[in-house]
Amino acid sequence: MRKLLISVALAAGAAGMAAAQDVAAPPSDDGPGPNMVIEVADASGAAKGTIVLDLNPEKAPNHVARLTELARAGAYDGVVFHRVIEGFMAQTGDVEFGKHGDDLSRAGMGGSDQPDLKAEFNDQSFMAGTVGMARSPSPNSANSQFFIDLAPAPFLDGQYTVVGRLIEGWDVLNAIKKGDPNMNGSVKEPDYMAKVTIVE
Repeated sequence: MRKLLISVALAAGAAGMAAAQDVAAPPSDDGPGPNMVIEVADASGAAKGTIVLDLNPEKAPNHVARLTELARAGAYDGVVFHRVIEGFMAQTGDVEFGKHGDDLSRAGMGGSDQPDLKAEFNDQSFMAGTVGMARSPSPNSANSQFFIDLAPAPFLDGQYTVVGRLIEGWDVLNAIKKGDPNMNGSVKEPDYMAKVTIVE
């Protein structure tokens, strides 16, 4: 089942609203949780830089455990940013159908070989740099896919599980190749996560 973040219409409206805003970089202070370090490359394999996500196990312990488990197993290495909407968010994490170099026609429809997770909605708001778990219409369907907000998206509050926030590499995140807004952000020849590691 496709792990859509939100509907096409809502995404387009959010992108239009956020594009008109001057979005500042998120705060860079590091919290107590593990960091997910993502080396980003373009479709040719050229390095684009590194982004660092501060994960928050206090707010979403099971989701953070899933992300760290997959990262440590190397499952995220080579996974593309299959859906990127200007002024909204960049989505990745489809370890099943989203590997760079493979047929990406089903990218965004898969997860991992682990079971879906029960929602861990919390009091964290979706701001620029917030990391959330993608899911299907069922609240308890998050698995491996996640997204990073490019702009504030408070309309997602209480509907998607917040797992952390970006603390380094705002310029790299903003430079990730954008998708076609008429195709719900689907990206042709997308950038990808060349290497993902966890630092405690």
